[in-house]
Amino acid sequence: MADSFNFELVSPERLLLSEAVSEVILPGTDGEMTVMAHHAPVMTTIKPGIVTVRTEGGENQRFVVFGGFADILPDTCTLLAESATRVEDIDHEELKQHISNAQEDLQDAKTDAEKARIMEHLANLETLQNAV
Repeated sequence: MADSFNFELVSPERLLLSEAVSEVILPGTDGEMTVMAHHAPVMTTIKPGIVTVRTEGGENQRFVVFGGFADILPDTCTLLAESATRVEDIDHEELKQHISNAQEDLQDAKTDAEKARIMEHLANLETLQNAV
């Protein structure tokens, strides 16, 4: 059995998960990363996507996050998400509305920088929609 470490997933609304786990897969802005016990210390930003958590018992739990950051230490990982929910609790209509809003924002964007930021957000939302 793999070593375990403490993992907490926190959103502004609540603590979604706090337990010993064997593995966490995070959607980092620089790419997907797997965190295991004894990981080198690092702090990374999180893009919208799926966080997969493997508990000590081997069960996988999946959460949708909309940005945030993760603080990773050898014996703990804390993910502070801008927004997070369990995959099975996703409201697909709400996700479609987020995509629609982003498309409208893109049409209203005035600068190239604003357009680029919105296009990246829209791409993340569409990827997320395809994942769930």
